[in-house]
Amino acid sequence: MREGLACGFSGSMTATVLVVDDHPVVRDGVALLLRSDPSLTVIGSAESGQAGINRAGELRPDVVLLDLRLPDMLAPEVIAGLRRAHPAAKVVVFTAHGDHQGVVAAIEAGAAGGLLKDVAGTDLAAALRRVLRGERVVDPRILPDKGQRSDALARSGLTRREYEVLRLAAQGKTNPEIAQVTGLTRNTVKTYLQSALHKLGARNRVEAIGKASEAGLL
Repeated sequence: MREGLACGFSGSMTATVLVVDDHPVVRDGVALLLRSDPSLTVIGSAESGQAGINRAGELRPDVVLLDLRLPDMLAPEVIAGLRRAHPAAKVVVFTAHGDHQGVVAAIEAGAAGGLLKDVAGTDLAAALRRVLRGERVVDPRILPDKGQRSDALARSGLTRREYEVLRLAAQGKTNPEIAQVTGLTRNTVKTYLQSALHKLGARNRVEAIGKASEAGLL
């Protein structure tokens, strides 16, 4: 039944939700917001990306409500791990920042939606039910200005290829996996990554991803 819910949700069924957020107030708040809705049940929570991946594999929730900013991992990397641990789960990113470019990166990584943390309980429940029915739900306040990322990309000095390779690295993909997705050779992927590291002033891949995120690229 769990697997079927994520594919085709019916209002008569109860769907399960896992909350991944490093703030206890948010985790408890979501549970309180959804308590009055019989169609949604919070079955667990996690305070970090890796803990969220582990919990998703154990609990197999229908929906994972994922904080955009976690202390150990970027949202696209967490989403990649969630897809490996429990592919049937729908992932919805949860953020306090309405103009964050990371929402787009998370959706590109496979998230089914993006919501602001000031959402009311009834709106949150309605959004999660829509996601369970297969819709993509993004709060209109967090749809970014397309020009913002282009401007940030221009300031960084990264080429489109360098940015594409770095974005895939931020999703947790290895060089061979990036090569497969892009059609590039592994050596070419390595060259683009090294060039991106140099332009961002980063010593390694993790630092480059962090700096790109701070610059509004991820």
